[in-house]
Amino acid sequence: MHPWHNPPPDIVFMTHPDPPPPALGPPPGHLVMPPMPPPGPPAPPPRVRRGDVRLALLTLLGEEPKNGYQMIQEIEARSRGVWRPSPGSVYPALQQLEDEGMVAGDEAGGSRTYRLTEQGRRHLAGRDGEVAPWDEVAGSVPEDGHELRMLWSQLNEAFVHLTHTANERQLARFKKLLKQTRKSIFQILAED
Repeated sequence: MHPWHNPPPDIVFMTHPDPPPPALGPPPGHLVMPPMPPPGPPAPPPRVRRGDVRLALLTLLGEEPKNGYQMIQEIEARSRGVWRPSPGSVYPALQQLEDEGMVAGDEAGGSRTYRLTEQGRRHLAGRDGEVAPWDEVAGSVPEDGHELRMLWSQLNEAFVHLTHTANERQLARFKKLLKQTRKSIFQILAED
């Protein structure tokens, strides 16, 4: 038996007379959306391989110049919501591609737009016929999970908008809707 299970007789455990303070949470009137739990047994996360971000950026820039934010949005759209690379992976990759001479960046209106260089075009031409990285990543998630992920993403977008713009009456209606939705989900789960 582990020694912690049976403390020596000379140790006395004392409790504090005051209960602990409640857990810190959001300020009153603010809502926090919990992360979406995976349906059923935990599904494997989308499989993003090393180099997928670079290849996705080069592929997109082979179509037309874009800024980093546009590329993040485009990757998410083409992967049907499965893959949204973070700015922390996209911008360093763009900088590395620029350092390697594959892309060139131009500042305009407070935004940096990237375009493929001739060296980048040659590199991309050598990869003709390969499956696009967003298709590979999307293919690593079961087909029935795509719509659920997209719906959750859309709900999260609406939630963020609501938390920034809703008045007190709208917040009250939203809280009521969330409570009813949660109850309905558990009713569905209880049917089987």
